[in-house]
Amino acid sequence: MVRAVVGANWGDEGKGKITDMLAAESDIVIRFQGGSNAGHTIINHYGRFALHLLPSGVFYDHITSIIGNGVALNIPYLIREIDALTAAGVPAPHILVSDRAQILMPYHVKFDEYEEERLAGKSFGSTKSGIAPFYSDKYAKIGIQVSELFDDEILEDRVDKICTLKNVMLEHLYHKPLLVKEELMEELHSYRDMIAPYACDVSAYLSEAIREGKNILLEGQLGSMKDPDHGIYPMVTSSSTLAAYGAIGAGIPPYAIENITVVCKAYSSAVGGGAFVSEIFGDEAEELRKRGGDKGEYGATTGRPRRVGWFDAVASRYGCRVQGATEVVLTIVDALGYLDEIPMCVGYEIDGKVVRDFPVTAKLEKAKPVWEVLPGWKCDIRGIKTYEELPENCRRYVEKIESELGVRVSMVSNGPGRDEIIRR
Repeated sequence: MVRAVVGANWGDEGKGKITDMLAAESDIVIRFQGGSNAGHTIINHYGRFALHLLPSGVFYDHITSIIGNGVALNIPYLIREIDALTAAGVPAPHILVSDRAQILMPYHVKFDEYEEERLAGKSFGSTKSGIAPFYSDKYAKIGIQVSELFDDEILEDRVDKICTLKNVMLEHLYHKPLLVKEELMEELHSYRDMIAPYACDVSAYLSEAIREGKNILLEGQLGSMKDPDHGIYPMVTSSSTLAAYGAIGAGIPPYAIENITVVCKAYSSAVGGGAFVSEIFGDEAEELRKRGGDKGEYGATTGRPRRVGWFDAVASRYGCRVQGATEVVLTIVDALGYLDEIPMCVGYEIDGKVVRDFPVTAKLEKAKPVWEVLPGWKCDIRGIKTYEELPENCRRYVEKIESELGVRVSMVSNGPGRDEIIRR
């Protein structure tokens, strides 16, 4: 069985914990898109970890962890992450990397930095991890696949073309140092040696695993609102964050994905720019930010304070719809226990009209939240093991969200630990 674990919102919903938890009953965990630009925070008996490229199944001996062809593969970053795990006492994970994955190069990171610098106040709030330049090159067909590292004739031809194109921009647009072919070739040869033990035909491996009835988890990065087609374009990421892309980014048939577990936070948070209708500010925001997550709402990759807001039913319902949710996991419910009342955004007012369907970005910029206020439960719910034990107002809050989403909430997370989960 193949299950996708993806985000309903802007990312940071708690997918890492849920993947880590579900990995216990899985054989394979796959990252199918994105790169090291976002992180998943995992807390288990080994300690606290912020993973960026590695799938969240790396803490289990029985798991094969896979980097799919859809990932922006920063090879030195991947090796550093593996080394950091083993240095912390985690057994060396079993890792496979698709030979069709493309390589994120240091010049991608530089171009990301240069473009953000050029745009200045109109920048996209990039993490400057090289993601947009990487995917631009992939679709402009001047990227480099892992398999090509092992063929110098192909590699030299590719590097010639890259230097010709990139150096025009470096010289005339950014006024920065030029790329040198010999240096790039030397770098790529070092990458070949690093990745050789892991590279394989992942699609063939997964095809056999599906035939054998193995349990497979697809792990998405970010959430629906950051999808380049269905998100808040242009303030989006550069690869599809949707479960449907899991088939492409891992190299499996679309019909193989049977379950789509959409992770949704009990309030809203976002890193970076773009419309965020239910956002709150000032002391109210700072209090929620401090109480959210396991160490507050700060980006796992950037350390940036996340923007926070109350639960946005309009965005979350849309996020579940475009993901094709078969179930929802509601996370960080425990953070709201300090509130007397909890506002929920149940509609958007746009040009004097209230709508419940999530609009395109141009209309979203004009949207104002329509609030419904629910009673809080005013107590700590960590340690509770069954749904029935939750305070009545907490259950009402969960069931209101379930009603708004139109999808069953199958699990409620009431703490950051792997086992702090209530199954319904």
